[in-house]
Formats: sequence, C-alpha cells, structure tokens
Amino acid sequence: MASTNRHFIIFLIFFVGCFYWRTSKAIEPFACDPKEETTRNLPFCQVKLPIQDRVKDLIGRLTLQEKVVLLVNNAASVSRLGIKGYEWWSEALHGVSNVGPGTKFGGAFPGATSFPQVITTAASFNATLWEAIGRVVSDEARAMYNGGMGGLTYWSPNVNIFRDPRWGRGQETPGEDPLVVGKYAASYVKGLQGNEGDRLKVAACCKHFTAYDLDNWNGVDRFHFNAKVSKQDIVDTFDVPFRMCVKEGKVASVMCSYNQVNGIPTCADPNLLQKTVRTQWGLNGYIVSDCDSVGVYYNQQHYTSTPEEAAADAIKAGLDLDCGPFLAKHTQDAVKRGLINEAHVNGALVNTLTVQMRLGMFDGEPSSHPYGNLGPEDVCTQAHQELALEAARQGIVLLKNNNHGPSLPLFTHRHRTIAVIGPNSNVTVTMIGNYAGVACGYTTPLQGIGSYARTIYKQGCPDVGCASDQLFGEAIGAASQADATVLVMGLDQSIEAEFRDRTGLLLPGRQQEFVSKVASASKGPTILVLMSGGPIDVSFAKNDPKISAILWTGYPGQAGGAAIADVLFGTTNPGGKLPMTWYPQDYITNLPMTEMGMRSSQSKGYPGRTYRFYKGEVVYPFGHGMSYTNFVHNIASAPTMVSVPLAGHRGNTTISGKAIRVTHTKCNRLSLGLQVDVKNVGSKDGTYTLLVYSTPPAGLWAPHKQLVAFEKVHVAAGSQQRVGINIHVCKYLSVVDKYGIRRIPIGLHSLHIGDIEHSVSLQGTVLGVIKS
Repeated sequence: MASTNRHFIIFLIFFVGCFYWRTSKAIEPFACDPKEETTRNLPFCQVKLPIQDRVKDLIGRLTLQEKVVLLVNNAASVSRLGIKGYEWWSEALHGVSNVGPGTKFGGAFPGATSFPQVITTAASFNATLWEAIGRVVSDEARAMYNGGMGGLTYWSPNVNIFRDPRWGRGQETPGEDPLVVGKYAASYVKGLQGNEGDRLKVAACCKHFTAYDLDNWNGVDRFHFNAKVSKQDIVDTFDVPFRMCVKEGKVASVMCSYNQVNGIPTCADPNLLQKTVRTQWGLNGYIVSDCDSVGVYYNQQHYTSTPEEAAADAIKAGLDLDCGPFLAKHTQDAVKRGLINEAHVNGALVNTLTVQMRLGMFDGEPSSHPYGNLGPEDVCTQAHQELALEAARQGIVLLKNNNHGPSLPLFTHRHRTIAVIGPNSNVTVTMIGNYAGVACGYTTPLQGIGSYARTIYKQGCPDVGCASDQLFGEAIGAASQADATVLVMGLDQSIEAEFRDRTGLLLPGRQQEFVSKVASASKGPTILVLMSGGPIDVSFAKNDPKISAILWTGYPGQAGGAAIADVLFGTTNPGGKLPMTWYPQDYITNLPMTEMGMRSSQSKGYPGRTYRFYKGEVVYPFGHGMSYTNFVHNIASAPTMVSVPLAGHRGNTTISGKAIRVTHTKCNRLSLGLQVDVKNVGSKDGTYTLLVYSTPPAGLWAPHKQLVAFEKVHVAAGSQQRVGINIHVCKYLSVVDKYGIRRIPIGLHSLHIGDIEHSVSLQGTVLGVIKS
C-alpha cells in the first residue's frame, strides 16, 4: 500500500508540474528577442547570415569590459545588446545532473532519467547503446532548458584512461582501453549533440585533457600533481580518446585539467591546446578549464609571478572559457600591461559565441528551435526509463558461475525464499554513483529480487565500511534458512569518489570476513553481487566453493535492482565484459599512483599498467565475462596479406622489415576486413561480444596486445550469425615509437579472437614507375 501511495504522489507531482509548465510562460529568449526593436534587426540576430559573420558583428559591438566578463562560466549579461547572463556549467555524465549550477530540479522537473554509471555502461561494449543514451539525455536536457531549469553546455563525458585501479573517478570513465574509451566518447557525444549538421542539440565536452587520473593519493593531490609522461605514452594512450572525441565525435568542447604535464599546467600549454586540440585535431568549438584551474596554477602551483601573467598564459595557450572567476578579474589588466592584446580576447570569444549560436541561443524565441517543444512530458518517460533498465542489464558482468555446474540462474520454483544480505542490498543513491542528478525513481536490489521471490532482508554490515560484526549473526541465521543467499556488497562514494582515491583493492573493513561466514552457513547457493566503480581483489570469493557465483554491476543506475534480479533469475542472459583489469592486492605494492609509465620495466621491477602492458597475475582479466549459454566462433574469411601504399614515392617496390610512419602512407580507406561466424550452441538466447586483439611483430615498442575492434551480436539458441568487422589499418594496427611517432609495423601481425589466432602480413608497397 505504501509503495502504491508513493507512486501516486510522484505521478501527481509530475502531472501538476506538466500542467503548470504548459500553462505558464515559456522561457524568454536568451538574446535577439523579436519584441526588442533595438536589437532584433542587428546583424548578429539575423539567422540567415553565416554564423561567423554574426559572431564577428557581435564582438565588434562589445567593449573590453563587456568581453572579459564573458570569459567565465557565469557569463554576465550585456543588457544594452539584449543578451542575458548564461551559466555554462552543466553536467550530464550519465543523465542530466545538478552537480553544476547551470541545472536544477524542482517544479515541473523533479528528476531526470539516471542511467548506469559510465563504467557499467562501458561493460556492454555496445556503441549503439552509448549513442542511444546520449540522445535520451539530450532530449531531457533540452526539455529542462526550455523550462528554464537547465543549460545547453554539458561538461561530459569524462574520457580519461582508467590507468590505476585506485583512482576514485575511474567509475566515471569507460575503462582502461584507449579504443573503447575513444569509441564511447565519439558515440555518446554524437548522441548528445544530435545530427543537425553544424547545429547543436546540446554542446558536449570531453574532459580532462590530459594524463589526468589522480585525485588525492598519499599526500599528492590533483592541484599540485606534475604528471611526468613520455611522448610515447601521451600519443599511444592518454590522447587517443580525446583525439577520437574531437575528430570522430565532432565534440563542441574540450576541458583542460588541473595537473601539470611535464612541468606545464595543461590549461597554460599552447602545445596541448592550440597546437594539438585546435590545429592538429581541428576542434570546432571552445576549450574550457576545469573549475578554478587557472587560479590553481597561479595560487597553488605558483606557475606565474602575477595573476595577470596567469590569465595571459591561459588565453595565449588557447583557453577560451574559465570555469571560475579568474579571467574575469585579471584579463583586462593583462591587456593593459601588454601581456596580451584585445585580439587574443576576441579569439576566445569567437569560439564560445560560435557554440552558443550553433545551439540557437541567438535565434530569438526558443520555441522556434527544432527541439523547442520538448517539455516535462519528455523527461522520465517510460521509454527512457526502460532504456536505463536495459543499459543496466547489458552492463552487468557474470564473473563466476560455479566450477561444478552453474548455480545461476536461480529458479522461482526451486528458490522460493531468498536471503538478501549486505550494505548495498537496499540502497538507492549508491546505485547512481557520482555526477548524478535526481533519479526518476529507484528499484533497489531488495525490491528487484522481491518481485521474483519471498525475501529475508538483513543488512549484515551497517555500511560498506563494515567496521562492526554486531549484525553478522542475524544475517548468518537468515542465510541458513533461505533457499538461496544473495550478498550485495562492494563500495560506494565513501570509498571511491572525486578527490578520494582508494588505499587498497580489497573489500573494505570486515566485508571479506562477513561474506565468507555467510557463505559457509548458507543452506542454498550463495551469490556475491558487487557494486563498485573500480576493480576489487575478490580472490577469496573466486576460490571459495561455497560462493557459487559472482556478479559485478558497477553502479547500475536507477533501475539497477531490477536489472540485477533479471540476471539472477535468468530473465536476462548476462553479456557484459569487464572494461578494466581486476588486479590482486599485491599489484599495487610499491606502485605509486604518481608513476605514469604504461610500459613495464624488468630492470626497475615496474609491472606496467592495464592489460596492454601488464603480464602478471590477475583476479579477472580485461574483457572477462560469462554467459548462461555457450558460444563458439570461427573466422569465415580474412586476408593473409594487406598492402600498405606509401604516399609521395615512386616505383614498384615492396618495403619489409620496417615500421613506416603513418603520415608516409595512404591511409584514408585502408582497412582489413574479417567475417566471423558466431554460433550459440547452448539452450538460451544471448549476446556475444567479439573482442579482436592484435599482437604486432616482435621487437617493437608495442603493447603485448591491443584491442583493435569489438562488436556486439545477439544470437538465438541453436542459431548462427555472421559478423563483419573492419579494422582501420593506420589507426589500430599501428604502434607509437619512443618519440611519439605513430608507425605501421611491416611484417606479420597476429589477430586474436578468443582462442582463435589469425596471421596477416602487412607489406609496404611503393607504387608507380621510377623516372630518371
């Protein structure tokens, strides 16, 4: 009865809110109000003119004083030109969030669809899903903007590499593999920004550029950290997702980070911002600082002697917008002192104002925009919430399912009473992780399991810290009576979060002891469900025969409990794969988070990082994930030789034994095509993730292996699907030398799909006839 009343109240609030929104005045124009005679006919308000001409006209009308207060996130109004103030800072990491001041909930918008945390969604390895989530999030963002409750510039996604398993923000990322992170970035950004050509639905932002993956570890924090990174690792690992985000996703913004890279703050480095992001990659948009980054490198890193020098360095480096007040306070004095000139300020404004015009903010009435009619009824829709549930289902990873015959799925006729135990078994906000907003509603694991069977709920630990054993006894008693026991354990934001890196990889407090005791006492099978962003060393559970199965759910979003129950009872066949390596606790012994090198070094006793460079023992490897069915696959067709044509050369010659610069080849459409047959030989329909790895010829500076393609395919029980895979040779079969130069190794490359290996020879060919 209480649940029914709660849902009725939520519906009533939503209904009244929609009625209020529909009968109240729509949001007023940001600029170029058709009712304002003094401004509506000015060139910058003329929609038919090219945007660059409109921007040039507007900048020409601004005073220097007006310009500098547009360089910050809470940009001031220019009332004499009919332009309102604007808050640039909004967040949409996995749903519209109220973390940034640009978006708020209330009235007609009590909440928004809260999708699984990014690390969970990444485990689906489903780029189509990633883009679909982006489309839903931008629908809801536009609706909230139209209702006066949100912005249009969203500083998401986070596309940093999950380099160290202790990083508190690893949960926000798509994992440790550069290709997966880059593909996620491009897909999610496309979903957010829409496909209206140069017009933007909302403006996304890929952050934090670059080599940013430490928050607060062992006395070192992100505000003081100088990441010492080789050119090789920058090009080979850290920059890959940002490059894909800009070049393939066409993102409208990139955010520079707090840290220094090789002694220079990223927000003051023209080689990173102006040369790389804008010139080499061709960013069509603006570059924004992480919040107070300019102030941080002046006040805390002491990078410049005066605040005016700090402001000038940022703008000259290519920074267009400051999250924080620093540029508004000090840029005018920097101009007066001759450290920069007004043309530098104009250049920054060109980039920000262009994005605002691409968003339609200078087009008059918001209702005239293609998305101007989106409103409260387009937020938290049934379809959106079903997508959040589906995303959670696809992201759940089955790590273990008993060695002596599978224990999952559970059966309602056999497992009628379930002991649901653990500090995460009845949580709500824990499921949505960080950078989340207010969810439409929640289904906890206890509620989800309760929809399938009778439950006995015992918390066991008062929280994930599990410092006390006071509640152990009643939980053990419940497990000894039930037909099956589900332990929902793991982490939450008290253990891993922004500005909170982990100290170890084990379950916190006395969780491990508790899990083992409950499993030992359980009458039926014991299933361990883990919520976490980062990997956990659960070797004890992996090796304990009394623990029948292990599921990892990440932070599964508002519908996480329903998704967990669907997997437990077999309504959903799990198909997720780990997007990061699960290391043993001793991996981090004598491994400072501050050591940025990716490659292992035997002479230094350095283990290397991620599956690409680390060869030691793991708890569970990158890409691990089981199913309730069995798949077999084989390569139906694949070339054994690919010719790599060299650009700018003449003659008919084959080059061998070298690694050729990518810039010296004709790369554009050079791809390697595979056809793979996937057969489901089990009794349940399921999805299969094809992970294609490459090992380059020996003797190079390459990874042990690297992911070069992935595809998701649904295969009905007893049937077969053929999957086509195209591998871009220059992008994915190349390696990076110690100077940061990307090269294609000539010779024999090994492609791995599961236990199948296929060799393909790359041969460099000089075409044409030599002329004397």
